[in-house]
Amino acid sequence: MPPMPDGGSESGESNLKPDLEITSRRNDRVRHLKELGASAQYRREWGEFLCDGMKLLEEAVKWGADIREVLTSEDVAFDLPPFARLYRAPRDVVESASPLRSPQGVIFSVAMPEPGHPESLAGSVILEDVRDPGNLGAVLRTANAFGIENVVLTGSCADLYNPKTVRASMGAIFRRRAVAMTLHDLADMSAGTPIYGAALHREAKDLRQVDLSRAAVAIGNEGSGLSDELLAICAGAVLIPMTPGAESLNAAVAASIIMWEMGKSRL
Repeated sequence: MPPMPDGGSESGESNLKPDLEITSRRNDRVRHLKELGASAQYRREWGEFLCDGMKLLEEAVKWGADIREVLTSEDVAFDLPPFARLYRAPRDVVESASPLRSPQGVIFSVAMPEPGHPESLAGSVILEDVRDPGNLGAVLRTANAFGIENVVLTGSCADLYNPKTVRASMGAIFRRRAVAMTLHDLADMSAGTPIYGAALHREAKDLRQVDLSRAAVAIGNEGSGLSDELLAICAGAVLIPMTPGAESLNAAVAASIIMWEMGKSRL
């Protein structure tokens, strides 16, 4: 039998004692967690975001996330960080605080990392106006798998800390750097690192014919693609060869193919 995580037992019973037993959906801690899941503005004001699921909690602990509060109806069979508060509640109370359609038996809040810019764009994927949180989370997950240095968000992208983004990332949100940058910031940094735009441009090159190992690649949403302003700061355009007459790819799928090309030499 493989060893249990620290703080657990073979029976799966928790060695952790809750700081508080909660029975009401109107409890202040339940309301706080619920609002974190519902409102992007509230998340920004508190500098925290909501996560759900025991697997995600274990990932957050493993990768050193700043966990603030845990509300659970299940036993937690591993140690939490010393400053994390643990609250026990019936499952229906936990589920009432989750904004997701299929909530799990544990939700928790994590402090947002301090904002900042990478030192270089080399090995980064840039997303412009990718508005679906599921797509954004999938890109984070794939970026982690293929060793992409940074995921850069520009324009009107989905909220990085939307609970749907967090769940779709499958823990990659704790392992992969994601930052927001303006087009002006990208233009300033493009002098040191070439940016290629994924676009159906007449001069676009086959993705396989361009060395992307130390470049950045920008991907737009599947409806309108990249803006003219972003394309203007690109060193060139690349495209994914497809069967003639095929529809454009989903943004997360296109990003996955591109990130494989970017990272394959390092894998």
